[in-house]
Amino acid sequence: MEQAMERLQKVMAACGVASRRECEKYITAGRVTVNGQVVTELGTRVGPRDTITVDGTPLRRKTARRTILLYKPRGVVTTMKDPQGRRTVADLVANLPDRLYPVGRLDYQTEGLLLMTNDGELAQHLTHPSHHVNKTYEVEVRGKVPEEKLDLLRLGVPLDDGLTAPAVVYVKDVDPVKHVTKFTITIHEGRNRQVRRMCDFIGFPVKHLKRIQVGNLTLEGMKKGQYRDLTPEELEELEKGMERHE
Repeated sequence: MEQAMERLQKVMAACGVASRRECEKYITAGRVTVNGQVVTELGTRVGPRDTITVDGTPLRRKTARRTILLYKPRGVVTTMKDPQGRRTVADLVANLPDRLYPVGRLDYQTEGLLLMTNDGELAQHLTHPSHHVNKTYEVEVRGKVPEEKLDLLRLGVPLDDGLTAPAVVYVKDVDPVKHVTKFTITIHEGRNRQVRRMCDFIGFPVKHLKRIQVGNLTLEGMKKGQYRDLTPEELEELEKGMERHE
């Protein structure tokens, strides 16, 4: 699987040349070459094998940044190693040459969308609650949940670590035969086992939990245990969010 190409100014900034905006000035001034050719276009993308020079000096490349989207199955631990010997997300991507770390976590019994990266700046942005990165979960609980209970989730509920921010909740299905309710809940906080604790509070413990979306990223076309690199467009969208909070 090929690594995503990155914007030239982003690579330059990551290597410590200057800020991204200053690097853009270097490029438009004709001070940068890629594989021996002067580059002045700000939209230029480069890969890990491209040779870059600034004012004639070769750029010392750091480890190429990489971010993947993993469909974590149930029964997998969101850690790099597990003292109990359980299967980890690191085992699912063991064939990759890059050492990637999970962004946030999904608990052992929760499946769904998990990002893994070696980009610390991106990971910090995605996990910091002040940046309001939405995460949507598909929830299944036993019984029919009264609307007033769901309204509590929409308003915010008091947990032992404080009041939760208002959530967006949509009922998908109420099955009177199986005696279950399915709904989606969107939050931007990342507290430990937050959705499960919110459902416990309203008296409807989670039977099954799946994270189906983070920001604009979804599991479309993916099977459990599969992963893929983010596209340049997806990375660009995540980076726009980072730049809005600089």
